[in-house]
Amino acid sequence: MAENAVNETERMTITRVFDAPRELVWKAWTDPKYVMQWWGPKDFTAPVCKIDFRVGGKALFCMKSPDGQECWNGIEYIEIVPYEKIVSLMYFADAEGNKIDPAQVGYEHEVVEEAYDVTLFEDLGDGKTKLTFIGNEPMKDAAESGQLEGWKEIFEKVADVVAGLVRAK
Repeated sequence: MAENAVNETERMTITRVFDAPRELVWKAWTDPKYVMQWWGPKDFTAPVCKIDFRVGGKALFCMKSPDGQECWNGIEYIEIVPYEKIVSLMYFADAEGNKIDPAQVGYEHEVVEEAYDVTLFEDLGDGKTKLTFIGNEPMKDAAESGQLEGWKEIFEKVADVVAGLVRAK
């Protein structure tokens, strides 16, 4: 598997090529039992992951830091093209999934309001898949806030999950 590639364009963009068929990468990205294994940066856990994976559906995730601090995120799915594309809106949430002000959890600024995350799954042939995540925050802001580093760490965890799915196949 290739290292994470980071695109320095306006929006945070991270790309990784996996030695796995697109269906397995999609499964790792969308199935709650696998998402719980990678949601959050290195050393974080995901004790809660509920996904209603359909257009208009919502997801609720809890990311728990090594010191026990919980951070909740909600996602609303805007567009789903099976095995190709997911467009979603991520936001800070409370434990019930209600949108909250990021200042309530210690963030000074919110990502661009109503800017969507886009996740692309590209079949490269020969059992390889390119996963591209285009975040809702400008690259400069993502680097300064730590979001970029967090997503790089998440992609490492996704790679471990995908590798496990390949081995199990």
